[in-house]
Amino acid sequence: MYGLQSWRSALAIMMMALAVVGNARAADRNSSRVPAAVVDVPITTSRSEQTVVVAGGCFWGVQAVFQHVRGVLSATSGYSGGAENTAQYDRVSTGRTGHAESVKITYDASQVTYGQLLRVFFSVAHDPTQLNRQGPDEGTQYRSVIFYGNDEQQKVAEAYITQLEKAKVFSHPIVTQLSPLKGFYAAEAYHQNYATRHPDNPYIVFNDAPKLVHLRQQFPDLYVGR
Repeated sequence: MYGLQSWRSALAIMMMALAVVGNARAADRNSSRVPAAVVDVPITTSRSEQTVVVAGGCFWGVQAVFQHVRGVLSATSGYSGGAENTAQYDRVSTGRTGHAESVKITYDASQVTYGQLLRVFFSVAHDPTQLNRQGPDEGTQYRSVIFYGNDEQQKVAEAYITQLEKAKVFSHPIVTQLSPLKGFYAAEAYHQNYATRHPDNPYIVFNDAPKLVHLRQQFPDLYVGR
């Protein structure tokens, strides 16, 4: 995201070209080949609210994907990896605050597992082989990160990345970082539910709407319409 309004209209043609390139890379990694996590957190027998924080490029699309996953109670766009006093969009966008645009996912562990959420993250939410960028967005604030909240999350995430690498699911190396969650700061109100509120925005049409199509196609058992 380089801005919020006028730039997208001016650069619509360029984004279409970038989308073509992005779709080619998506086809290359073929999300249907991303296997389920062998190591996972067991599903609970009763409702249990858990959270996970991930970053994978612009938070608009990542938030939109997880809002359509069964068992997800809420998905909030925000910032992680930096200090609270610099967790504002204009400052994060400089790439100098240490933050990554992130999404905090609150889910019911009796309906969906941590490993299933990671599978969606690696399959359709973003491209884990792009270093410090996603599609048209470039900078460390768009890096791929799993911010683990406890030892169990760290263990499952590490095992899953190792599993994907051994299976050679991707033709390029996975660059997703694993970092302890030190803080999550919700983004400004105008960023929340952006894809839902602005479905005709060229950025959403070219970069994020296809992710929801892929989610529905690849994970019909997890997809929910809202």
